[in-house]
Amino acid sequence: MENLLSLDDFNSGLLQFLQASPTPFHATRNLANRLLENGFKQLYEGDAWNLVPGNRYLVTRNDSSIIAFVYGKSPLLETGIRMIGAHTDSPCLKVKPRAELNRRGYFQLGVEVYGGALLGPWYDRDLSMAGRVSYRDTSGQIASALIDFERAIAVIPSLAIHLDREANNLRTINAQKDIVPLLLQLPAEDTVLPDFRSLLHAELQRQQPALPIAQVLDYEISLYDTQPPAFIGLERDFIAGARIDNLLSCYIGLESLLQADDEVSSLLICTDHEEVGSASCCGAKGPMLQQFLERLLPDVDQRVRVIERSMMISADNAHGVHPNFMDKHDESHGPLLNRGPVIKVNANQRYATTSETSALFRVFCERAGVPVQAFVARTDMGCGSTIGPVVASEVGVKTIDVGCPTFAMHSIRELAGTKDGWWLYKTGVEFFNYSHAPIALVTLLK
Repeated sequence: MENLLSLDDFNSGLLQFLQASPTPFHATRNLANRLLENGFKQLYEGDAWNLVPGNRYLVTRNDSSIIAFVYGKSPLLETGIRMIGAHTDSPCLKVKPRAELNRRGYFQLGVEVYGGALLGPWYDRDLSMAGRVSYRDTSGQIASALIDFERAIAVIPSLAIHLDREANNLRTINAQKDIVPLLLQLPAEDTVLPDFRSLLHAELQRQQPALPIAQVLDYEISLYDTQPPAFIGLERDFIAGARIDNLLSCYIGLESLLQADDEVSSLLICTDHEEVGSASCCGAKGPMLQQFLERLLPDVDQRVRVIERSMMISADNAHGVHPNFMDKHDESHGPLLNRGPVIKVNANQRYATTSETSALFRVFCERAGVPVQAFVARTDMGCGSTIGPVVASEVGVKTIDVGCPTFAMHSIRELAGTKDGWWLYKTGVEFFNYSHAPIALVTLLK
């Protein structure tokens, strides 16, 4: 493709996207803004729709999930819909509703662990906060706004080894009492605590003076590491940063869709709450995608026939074989960083890959000149899951689970190769620009 991003341009854009997206709300806003800049039209679920072939659309839900759709000029019954799915959320620490704490004159905030976070790396980091704030405005209406403190305003100090000599052997982390962030030293232990909602009010007014805020009612605020993503390694082989799982896949899907052919129909869906099971109005277990397809194709018979001709690539990071822990992998299925995207397979349907969808993906990789790897968990170990099995079971679309190999998944700072994301992007562009129904390739392969 003539307009393909170069490796350097792809990775430069990725680092900017990671840095600008500390929460699912910010990630969704950034995805939507990029789509709008490229000619997509905003749809609102509460409005009547009149979708016209040849146009490009986007719709969001809960400010944290998004569907972007290229409505191809060719009949859907001929081409089907090629889809890429990912998720916008990452494991983190979320501020509780009544969070204010005074411990020996230190102002702290109670937090709740979101998802399967690796807690150890949260210690001794320069932390900030971001998320969504809901408020009553001066006219009495309820509205919401996004907030990002950006600067380092919190820290979770480690306990000195002198006070826990077995820390390197036996220390465990109690999520209720051991990871409470520290924000401020009060003048005295009996000082009245700052009100967190008032702090949010003041910060919002500083960032957006025109907002007519009368009272902050509630919030969804997460902590995040202020250290920006960066290239790592003597030869810049790696990218280190927060939320690589799974904003890398969201970015891949976005850039692939921007290259999609107007002749065929293509769709990107990035949903929230995957890290906690996807069971929400805006999660993959919710009805967002199904309702979009129903509005696109109200006739049940036609919709089922189009879905039969369609395919989804569920993109979520894969576990690269760790050189210090090689025994944690099946000896024949240890993906390497910078050796290509990974097809994820699980006999118990933790991944939605089938032999047909795997074969199709291999063909698209071949057409794009991209190497490909495979991952299967050790038989005596469990594995994670993705939105793939959820979408396959809810919508009925043929699905494959793939991803870029990474280290330190669910840490506050993860590690990926510099080449794998770009390779998966090239494969996504090839997938979106294939001129026939993807499943039609099966005939060619048999």
